[in-house]
Amino acid sequence: MASKGNKIKIGVLGCADIAKRSFIPAIKELETLFDLVAVSSRTIKKANELALEFNCKAIEGYEELINLPDLDAIYIPLPTGLHKEWINKALSNGLHVYSEKSISMSTFDAEVMINNASSNSLALMEGYMFLYHNQHKIVKGLIHKGKIGHIRFFQSSFGFPPLKQNNFRYNLDIGGGALIDIAGYPLRAAHFILNKNLRVRAASVHFDPISKTSIWGSAFLSDKSGLGASIAFGFDNYYQCNYEIWGSKGKIIVKKAFTPLSDFTPEIILVKDDQNTKIQSKAENHFTKALEEFHRIISNPSLREKHFQGILLQSSSQELIRNMALGTFQEY
Repeated sequence: MASKGNKIKIGVLGCADIAKRSFIPAIKELETLFDLVAVSSRTIKKANELALEFNCKAIEGYEELINLPDLDAIYIPLPTGLHKEWINKALSNGLHVYSEKSISMSTFDAEVMINNASSNSLALMEGYMFLYHNQHKIVKGLIHKGKIGHIRFFQSSFGFPPLKQNNFRYNLDIGGGALIDIAGYPLRAAHFILNKNLRVRAASVHFDPISKTSIWGSAFLSDKSGLGASIAFGFDNYYQCNYEIWGSKGKIIVKKAFTPLSDFTPEIILVKDDQNTKIQSKAENHFTKALEEFHRIISNPSLREKHFQGILLQSSSQELIRNMALGTFQEY
C-alpha cells in the first residue's frame, strides 16, 4: 500500500511503554511527515487510554489494525518473540514496517521478513534509534579526518541492574533475555563504526538456570585484517552505556552512547598526545531522527537494501553469539 501524498499514515501495533513514552510523541512531533491514525491493543481499554492521550483511533486487536483501510505503515513495539507473526502479516498486507529491536529470533526469520518486504516493495527497518543521533556522526567525522589514526580496536558495554521479576525481558517464550534485548546495541555499534566484514569469533553468555533466559555475556568479533571488537552486555550489571575506539594515534570515548535523552547534550572525548579534548554534540531526539530515516526509505526504495543487509548481519551475529555460548556452533 502506498501513500497518495508525502505524509505517511501510520498505526501502532501494541501499547508498550516505549511506544507511549518515546515513539508516539516522536510521530506527533513530525506532523509534516506522519499522520498517527490508530493504536491497537489486545484490550480496548488499553487502546482507548493511549488513543485518548494522542488523539487517534483506538483498535481492539492487532489483526484489526493491519486490516485498517488507507494505512501506509506500522510501528511494532512488541517483544521479539511476537515479531515473526506480526511483521510478516503487516508486510503481506502491504504495510511498511518499523519494528523495535531485536527484529527477529533467528537468521532464518530475518531472511523471511526481508524477502517478504522486498517482494512486496516495502520498507523494513529495525529500531536502533541511537544510530541517527548526531554524536555518532561526529565520531565518524573524527575517524574520517584521521584524528586517531588507523582503528586498532573497538569496545562497548551496555548493561544495567536487575529488572523487576515480572518484566517481560525475563520471559524466554516471547523472546526475552539480555542477548536479544540489549546485546544488539553494542553489536550494532561495532558494525556501524567499523565495517560489515566483522564476524563473531568467540562468545560467552550466562543463562539463568531456571528460566534459561540469557542474563549477561560478552563476545569478540574481528575481520580478516586483524581488527577486533569486544562487546559486553547484561541485566545484572553495574550500569554501563558506552563505547571506545582505540586508534594508532589516539582514542575516542563515547559515554552515553545508546540512551541519551532528547534534552541531554552528549560529550565525546578525544584522547591524543596525552590530552583530553571534550567535543559537545547537540541535544536531539534520536527517535525523531530514526523516524525521518524511516520516511526516507519509504519514499525512496533505493535506500532499503542497506537496511535489509543490516538486519541480516545483526540477526546472524546474534544467533552466532547464542550458538557459540551454547556450544552448538558449526563453522560456515
